[in-house]
Amino acid sequence: MHTQHVKCSFLTEERTMGDRDNNVKLLGSCLSPFASRVRIALRLKSVSYEFVEENLLEPKSELLLRSNPVYKKIPVLIHGANPICESLVILQYIDEVWPHAPSILPSDADDRAESKFWAFYVDDKLVPALIAVLIDESDVAKNAAVATLEEGVVLLEGALRKLSKGKAFFGGDNIGFLDIVLGPISVLIGLSEKFTGVELLTEAETPSLLRWTHDLSSHAAVKGHLPEPEKFAEFAVKLRPILRARFAHK
Repeated sequence: MHTQHVKCSFLTEERTMGDRDNNVKLLGSCLSPFASRVRIALRLKSVSYEFVEENLLEPKSELLLRSNPVYKKIPVLIHGANPICESLVILQYIDEVWPHAPSILPSDADDRAESKFWAFYVDDKLVPALIAVLIDESDVAKNAAVATLEEGVVLLEGALRKLSKGKAFFGGDNIGFLDIVLGPISVLIGLSEKFTGVELLTEAETPSLLRWTHDLSSHAAVKGHLPEPEKFAEFAVKLRPILRARFAHK
C-alpha cells in the first residue's frame, strides 16, 4: 500500500467537524488542486471525513486502483462503500447528499448551467495550458499555453462579473461551485507567472478576478485548503519528468 494517514495542516480540524457517522473517506493529496476542491466543499458543508494521502510520486495504492479502476487517479470520495470519482462529480454529489445550507450549486437553473459551463472550461482549457507551461521545453508551446491562459483569465473576469451580480464571489455573497473549482487552480495560475514571467492577473485587465483571489483565500472554508505555492513549486519540479513521459504518448 502506498497510502498514508498524514497530518496535513487541515486534518485535525476536519476530523472534528459535523456528523461522525457519515463514514466518509477522501483519497487525495495535500498538493492536489483537484483534491483541494473536495476538501473545501466538505468543510463548507461541515462534513467530517478521514483523509488518506496518496503519494503522487510513487505507484498508485491498491485502495486507489480499487476505488477508481477507470481513471486510476485522485480525488476519490468514498461514502460508505460507494466510491465517487472526478472532482466536479464529487462536488455535485456532496451538494445533493448534504443538501443543507450553504448550497454549492446555484439554485437558479441558468446560473447553475453557466457555472458548470465555466467549470468545464477551466478543466478543458486552463488546466492543460498550465500543464504545458510546466512540462513543455519548446518556447513555441509555452507561448501558446500562455496565450490560452491570458485569454482564459479575461473570459473568467467577465464570468465573475456576471455570475457574482456585484458580490465578492462567483456564488454571490458566499463561495459556490465555480469558486471551489477555480480557487485551487488560481494557485497554479500564480505559479505559472513565476515560471513564465508573464503576469496574468492584473488590475488593468482582471481587477475583479484579482480581488476575488484575495477574498477567496481568506474565506473560512478555503483557508488552509489551497495547495501551498512553495511546496507545489518544489513538487512540480519533481513531477515534471513523470508528466513529460505521460504526455509524450498523447
